[in-house]
Amino acid sequence: MEIYNLMKMGLDATHLRSNAIAENIANINTPGYKRKYVSFEDTLKNKLEIPSIKLKIDKESVVREDGNNVDIEHEKVNQAATTLEYNALVSLTNIKIAMTKSIISGR
Repeated sequence: MEIYNLMKMGLDATHLRSNAIAENIANINTPGYKRKYVSFEDTLKNKLEIPSIKLKIDKESVVREDGNNVDIEHEKVNQAATTLEYNALVSLTNIKIAMTKSIISGR
């Protein structure tokens, strides 16, 4: 897979993950709400699969009696990790573009 496509998919995954985390936090007091999460990196591990980004609903864990399974501390940690991952991918993309421009211009 071309590196640009992989970086784009990574950026798309972190964007979707960030939205899912924001939705989870917004629904922390909604009875019966099930947290959402994004699956992407696990498909990269299996070289036989085409990487895919999937929004999933966590139906397994229950944190509170009202059926809501959003753990605010877990969401905050995921939010920080997602922000770091996104920033790293943006930096890598900018470096790759700068290298390509340098090669094309001969400098």
